[in-house]
Amino acid sequence: MFNLNEGLMKYLFEGKVADLKFYIAYVIGILAIIIVPYLLGSINSAIIVSKVGYHDDIRKHGSGNAGLTNTLRTYGLGAAGLTLLGDILKTVIAIAVAGVIWGFGYVAGVSTQQFLYVAGLFAVLGHIFPIYYGFKGGKGVLATATMALVLSPIPFLILLAVFVILVWWTRYVSLGSVVGVGLYPVAMSGYFLVRFGVSMPGLTALCTVLLAIMIVWCHRGNLQRISDRTERKISFKKKEKDGEEK
Repeated sequence: MFNLNEGLMKYLFEGKVADLKFYIAYVIGILAIIIVPYLLGSINSAIIVSKVGYHDDIRKHGSGNAGLTNTLRTYGLGAAGLTLLGDILKTVIAIAVAGVIWGFGYVAGVSTQQFLYVAGLFAVLGHIFPIYYGFKGGKGVLATATMALVLSPIPFLILLAVFVILVWWTRYVSLGSVVGVGLYPVAMSGYFLVRFGVSMPGLTALCTVLLAIMIVWCHRGNLQRISDRTERKISFKKKEKDGEEK
C-alpha cells in the first residue's frame, strides 16, 4: 500500500531485485527533484503580477529585483500579496513533488527528507535564475523562507525572529534577509544536535549552506549600499516627513 512517508519509489520497488528498470527509475526520480522544482521555481510571481495586472515589468522599477519587496514598493500591498502567495505555492508544490516520489519521512532508517531539501534548493535556484525570463529573477529569500517553514519550522521561527528584530532595528530588509538566511545552516545544525543528538545529514547541510551562499551573493549589491549608507530603508509609517528617505 502506498505510504506518503515512504514515497512512490519504495512502493514501486519494495521487495524487488534491483535491475535495469530500478536504476532507470532511480535516475528519473533524482532528475525529477532537480528539474521539476527548478521549472516551478522559474515561475516568477512578481513578473507575472506586473505584466498581467499593470502591463509593466517589475524589473524596470526600483531595485530592478523581481521580488516581494520591490513589488510592494512599486505596486502596493495587493500586488505584493499575490506575489507572496504565488512564490509560496510554487515552493510548496516543488517540495511536495519530491515528497511524493521519495517520501516525507524515513525509509530503511535513512531520512528521505534530504531529497526535499534538494527540491527546495532547486526551486530557489529557479527563482533566482528563471529559465522563462532570461535567467533574471528575484533574490530567493521568500522561496527559502517557505522551504524552511515547511521542512524545519522551529529553525524557521528562530530565524524569523532574527529577521524581524534586525529589520525593526535597522529598517534594512536586505540586511535582515542576509543574516537570517546566512544563519540557516547554523540554526539547522543546532536543531539537530539539541533535538536528535546527531549532526545534520550531509545532503541537508550541503543544501542549507548553498542556499546561504546564494542569498548572500544575490544581496552583494545591497550590502555594498548599506556600507555606503545609500541602501533604501523600509518605512513603518504611512507617510514620511520631508527630508526622510522614501
